[in-house]
Amino acid sequence: MLRPRALPVLLLVLAVALAMVATLATSAEAARKKKRSVSWAPAATATITPGVQMYTEGSQCTANFVFTDREGGVYVGYSAHCAGLGEATDTSGCGQQSVPLGTRVTFERGGSQLSAGTVLGTGTLVYSSWETMNRLGTTDPNTCDYNDFALVKVSAADVGKVNPSIPVFGGPTGIDTDGTVAGDQLFSYGNSSLRAGIELLSPKYGVSLGTSGDGWTHQLYTLTPGVPGDSGSAFVDAEGKAIGTLSTLGLAPLPLSNNTGDLSRELAFAQQHSGIPGLRLALGTEPFAPALPALGGLPALPGPGSLGGLL
Repeated sequence: MLRPRALPVLLLVLAVALAMVATLATSAEAARKKKRSVSWAPAATATITPGVQMYTEGSQCTANFVFTDREGGVYVGYSAHCAGLGEATDTSGCGQQSVPLGTRVTFERGGSQLSAGTVLGTGTLVYSSWETMNRLGTTDPNTCDYNDFALVKVSAADVGKVNPSIPVFGGPTGIDTDGTVAGDQLFSYGNSSLRAGIELLSPKYGVSLGTSGDGWTHQLYTLTPGVPGDSGSAFVDAEGKAIGTLSTLGLAPLPLSNNTGDLSRELAFAQQHSGIPGLRLALGTEPFAPALPALGGLPALPGPGSLGGLL
């Protein structure tokens, strides 16, 4: 039988027990939500990095940046049109068909028009801005034209081969959210199979022609120009901050110019719609330090706006 005087003591014990349970539950939830860290391969020996070749059902593109999620997943970005099923002149992602999510993608080195490359690892297409915009019914023309971004999740067996540093340049050091103005220096690393493995042509030095499309795109010139197969390549500014991802080759009114999608907007769209928890850019382990003199003094050319095709 419960004595009346024992009731306050029992209630106190129950209150303490409930408080401890609540504290433990809160701690467990916090631990579950805490971002898991990723151990990167040394930059000197990593084989899956920005600039690696990526093949999707025979279509070759170039990796831009590395990304992580809250659970420790590792992703490599490239252009959504690399997984598209349209023609090279279909530059708007709205209304275009893509390969299904879950499609296998390989990371390769040395692929050319003459020979197959060496497979370095595999991944799975888990996000495509084109597929997402079509599913959502996106109609904004700037978003449709310039949101050209996809993510491939690296297979668990190959995560140990990854480093987020950009070859030659190092970085990225963060994300540029301010856009570019004509004359800003930009740096990139392409890896088109059309170059037959000539790595001296991979580092690119260039200047911005300005930001347009309501901030969604940056038009630019580089030496050498981006060509088919360079699609998806990372672009960083003079501070090593990620500014964009290579999307199209301009033909008119500025021949051999290139257009990039703005990474800050592409990533924000992916964070909202991909379903990947805690998606974020991975910073390079190597300091940003351009290895060659940048192309200073190139003239500022007329403003953006081009007719062209996908790379």
